Amino acid sequence: GPLAPVDVTVTTVENRTITPALFGIGTIEARYTYKIGPTAAGRVRQLGVQVGDQVKTGQVIGEMDPVDLDERIRAQEAVVKGAEAQVRETQASQAYAQKQAWRYEQLLKVHATSEESAVTYQYELQVAEASLNSAREELVRARADREGLIAQRSNLNLVAPVDGLVAARDIEPGTTVVAGQTVVELIDPESLW
Repeated sequence: GPLAPVDVTVTTVENRTITPALFGIGTIEARYTYKIGPTAAGRVRQLGVQVGDQVKTGQVIGEMDPVDLDERIRAQEAVVKGAEAQVRETQASQAYAQKQAWRYEQLLKVHATSEESAVTYQYELQVAEASLNSAREELVRARADREGLIAQRSNLNLVAPVDGLVAARDIEPGTTVVAGQTVVELIDPESLW
């Protein structure tokens, strides 16, 4: 009842430091996560990191299989060399046509040739100049195609964009992935909340 004796605990007073403790239910997340994956569909060739590994900015953490990309780059380099040779050939033809047109123009001035011959060589000069312009444009296109393949080859490396911690490894080597699919997820351990 209300008049029953009350239990009292007695202890000795001591000087000690208080250690704080936090209890609760929740989820710890990183504010900044980075999902690393390929820019084109392909097969994962190798991954050099595991969950929990620390990575540095610019570190290669994996590589996609180039399939036939190296062969395509070599083939495109041969196309560039052929286009360069075509430009040199058409430059020589254009220079010859220019000299012939000038020569026949001079001969026409002194009435040593017919007007028809002079016009024919002017026409050949125009054809040679058009061929030269076409060859130059083909060379520009071939070089751009080669540069595109080289850029595509350099995009096969999966590179860490920041210093971080590998939080997830969603794909194993040998797996085929689509463009943009996450292979490895990095977090910034300084941004946990």
